[in-house]
Amino acid sequence: MYFYQKLEEDLYRLGVNDRRTARFENMFPMPDGVSYNSYLIKDEKNVLFDTVDASFIKSFCDNLNHVLEGVDLDYLVITHMEPDHSSAISYVMEKYPNCKIIGNAKTFSFIDNFFGDDFKDKYVEVKNGEKMSIGKRELEFIFAPMVHWPEVMFVLTSAGELFSADAFGTFGSIEGHYTSTLIDFDGKFLDEARRYYINIVGKQGRSVINVLNKLSSRDIKKIFPLHGPSHVDADKIKTFIEKYKIWASFEKEEDGVLLAYSSMYGNTEQAVDILACELSNLGVKNIHIYDVSEYDYSYIISDAHKYSNFVYTAINYNTDLYPRMDAFLRELAGTGFQNRKVSVITNMSWGGRGEKIAEEILASSKLEKIGETLQIKSSLDEENVEKIEELAKAIADSMK
Repeated sequence: MYFYQKLEEDLYRLGVNDRRTARFENMFPMPDGVSYNSYLIKDEKNVLFDTVDASFIKSFCDNLNHVLEGVDLDYLVITHMEPDHSSAISYVMEKYPNCKIIGNAKTFSFIDNFFGDDFKDKYVEVKNGEKMSIGKRELEFIFAPMVHWPEVMFVLTSAGELFSADAFGTFGSIEGHYTSTLIDFDGKFLDEARRYYINIVGKQGRSVINVLNKLSSRDIKKIFPLHGPSHVDADKIKTFIEKYKIWASFEKEEDGVLLAYSSMYGNTEQAVDILACELSNLGVKNIHIYDVSEYDYSYIISDAHKYSNFVYTAINYNTDLYPRMDAFLRELAGTGFQNRKVSVITNMSWGGRGEKIAEEILASSKLEKIGETLQIKSSLDEENVEKIEELAKAIADSMK
């Protein structure tokens, strides 16, 4: 059975929803699933943009065959070779043997890696900035290396349609609305789009800025990503591009405090709760607390990039940094985390290097220390509470 969406008179979304895979790239939770998008333009030349994950090849091929209505497929454009978008290449080429594969040199090296050299005589290599007419439309190929694989390229049509590979995508399956016009764009969508970007593309900020600069002078009317809804509203496109600029520059989106803690017996957790209350009393509005032993890191990391201030607890465990905090900080640093104001709480009963290890992990990040480290020895006392009040004031003042 086929199921697809007609986006324009001659443009179709052939994508599928995946609500069964628990983790994206076997790492990041997807409680609302994810979509794998593929697009077809029916012009003088019929052009397919990418395919889908291996689990959905039959559904995808049913969609493609029905939309083509018995006519041939001229080109398959590969914007991104990650297997969740390229697994159906061999099936497409078997069904449509006259089809040519458009990509760049790195695209073809990855095809050879995944599928062998069976399609070499079908390759059409394009260069950065090269253009190709397919009839009413002209395609321009804009290379976007390391956003987030080295072979990635965008395709901009003369009609202002941007096929953006994984960029401007998000976690979450398509829930009826296949464009972002009628969804909760500023709420849930942006939260999941941020979590997707920061954890998967995040460290490649310079590469993202480079391709955004290439696009800055272009008239982009619609964006078609490989995950999530397409974007056809001018205001939403502008907002999303501005968000990408902020994320890629590692700048805060808004003032707020992210408190990430680890606590074995509740004493450090109590300190974090008191600090949060003191911050609230001082008028701080955005306060978010995460237990690194309970929450998946991708959610904590996303909020750490969102807000201006970051507080973490460097408690000791067998004289070293508590293992889950150690792992969390390493993942956070790996996303290029920087340009934030940071405060530290430590807890030790019999000594250790927890704080020093944490500082070493974050040494490459550009962080401004706010307040003195709050040092707890086992449990809180009155002096600690006074220090928490001082730390809260220092954090609140840093946000003015």
